[in-house]
Amino acid sequence: MTVTAAPALPWGDVLGQHEAVETLRRAASDPQQLAHGWLLTGPPGSGRSTLALAFAAALIAEGDDDTATMSQVIAGTHPDLTRLRTEGVIITIKQAREIVERSYYAPSVGRHRVIVVEDADRMTERTSNVLLKALEEPPEHTVWVLCAPSEADLLPTIRSRVRSMRLRELEIDDVARLLVERTGADPSVAEQAARHAQRHIGMAQRLATDESSRRRRDETLRDVLHVRGIGDVVEVAGRIVQAANDDAKALTAERDEAERASLLRTVGVAEGGKVPPAVRSQINALKDEQERRAKRSVRDGLDRVLTDLQSLYRDVLLLQLGRETGIINLEMLDGLRATADAWTPRRTLLALDDIATTRAALAHNVQPALALESLLVTIVSGRKP
Repeated sequence: MTVTAAPALPWGDVLGQHEAVETLRRAASDPQQLAHGWLLTGPPGSGRSTLALAFAAALIAEGDDDTATMSQVIAGTHPDLTRLRTEGVIITIKQAREIVERSYYAPSVGRHRVIVVEDADRMTERTSNVLLKALEEPPEHTVWVLCAPSEADLLPTIRSRVRSMRLRELEIDDVARLLVERTGADPSVAEQAARHAQRHIGMAQRLATDESSRRRRDETLRDVLHVRGIGDVVEVAGRIVQAANDDAKALTAERDEAERASLLRTVGVAEGGKVPPAVRSQINALKDEQERRAKRSVRDGLDRVLTDLQSLYRDVLLLQLGRETGIINLEMLDGLRATADAWTPRRTLLALDDIATTRAALAHNVQPALALESLLVTIVSGRKP
């Protein structure tokens, strides 16, 4: 498939979304086409956040030649950009009130003030209501850009106040080509990563560049595929949760330490020096924020495992229906065929339904080990526990 090339700035990192780019480019340059609220939807990894920042850059910059401003917006450091990227399980009312307050400020140096909410689907109903008035009656030069997997993830009252744009799903070849260009990965590794990540660019990049991530994914799926009895359930569920915790620690430990060191430098505490009592409250607040981020990282990691399991049993169902095109986990084809022969399609659909139920339960803070054990019991027995 041929992908139309985008201009270098600000749209250069937007992959495979030519129609959306053209619509937003026109809106950024023509006040008659510019709505004050936009909703960008698409599956995880489709590039919603990248497109939102590119749009913000085009709105704030004075023209196509204003590359310095565009670069500053894309880096997230421009004063007329407010970017909310929650690292907790939900967006809090406090965070929503803060961005609403900023939305009423006039642009300081750019053409517009742009508010980008990258995880709008993580707003509760009460939090969403905080945004309603600001979306309904925004100042003349403020533009809101919300990002979510689908329109259904937001309240109807929010959807009615924004212009929606659905991003297209990328092709595996598109993502693989991008990985080769960005990371220098071997084309076969890039293709496998794009396929295993189900076109999610961020996850595909991690799989392509981190052999341990590829190994953990393979081991987890093979563990589940080879569970044969209830006695295996607790052990396998425990390994999955432990892997998610280890992965989260690896992702956040270096960042946590850098944030703590930066805070201490800011308040004048030398490396290894004693922290004065007046600073301890700031250290504790940072620690609490980091713990919330770690909790979300673990939940996101478990959700990724469940997404991988969905791909596994989707492959089994395809084989049961007599199809081999579109298989995601080609490297496990023998095991997939064995399961397809041993199970009925009804049992495979039950497993897929229970994976979806488990994903929803984890999003509502159900204890991970118990949720995974219940899922594995369903997979092993072919019936709900």
